[in-house]
Amino acid sequence: MRRDLENLRDLIIVLTAKEIKVRYKNNFLGYLWSIANPLAFAFVFFIAFKVVMRIQMEDYSLFLISGLFPWQWFANSVNTSPSVFLGNANIIKKVSFRRAIIPFAMVLQDMFHFIFSIPVIIAFLFIFGKSPSLSWLYGIPVLLCIQLLITFGLSLVVSSINLFFRDMERLTAIFTTFLFYFTPIIYPESMVPEKFAFFIKLNPLSPLMVSWRNLFLSGSLNPSYLGLASIYAFMAMAFGYFVYKKLSWRFAEAI
Repeated sequence: MRRDLENLRDLIIVLTAKEIKVRYKNNFLGYLWSIANPLAFAFVFFIAFKVVMRIQMEDYSLFLISGLFPWQWFANSVNTSPSVFLGNANIIKKVSFRRAIIPFAMVLQDMFHFIFSIPVIIAFLFIFGKSPSLSWLYGIPVLLCIQLLITFGLSLVVSSINLFFRDMERLTAIFTTFLFYFTPIIYPESMVPEKFAFFIKLNPLSPLMVSWRNLFLSGSLNPSYLGLASIYAFMAMAFGYFVYKKLSWRFAEAI
């Protein structure tokens, strides 16, 4: 049992390292690309909503950055997941191992990129006269675990189904776009009309993204949001594993 766990750990490390190398292969700017995308989107939304539409909100650029960076982790992983098994077809056909490790390694490397982007958020905090809170010491690990479960669960569903229904890749891109605008990232949840607030809570990403923003901006975590995000995380993980187990025995013949 111990030997199996050690082999599993080593395989995760190897696959995660491979994903990182593939991502930055022939990319001269390397790490900068992991922060350029959310910063570019933050700039666009700042111009659109703060300059043009003149939304009344203090430190709006900091508000955007605190939500866009964790969102990028989720969006990158889920949008990449349709091709993750197809891209590792040779390994799946030739080697016997737990295939779920492949999307897990992909989600894990995106998590590392998010962690490495946190210093950028800290820099913006100092620019706006704020500073990190001690609550980050326990808040960040908790939210990392919740988002890891949600992202891995959904990625497992998408990557498994895409082997048998190749249109899943395009549907996933549409899904994440809709989910982005229905998640309070470029606007606060307080701006949502009361009659629609219930639908925001039905979004599994809303309590998580609001929790990230509250942690980064004020060092606080809402227990109700944290509990709801945890429930969604375990639901996503359970559903993802269920779909994977139902389809995994046919992976080799579907690739």
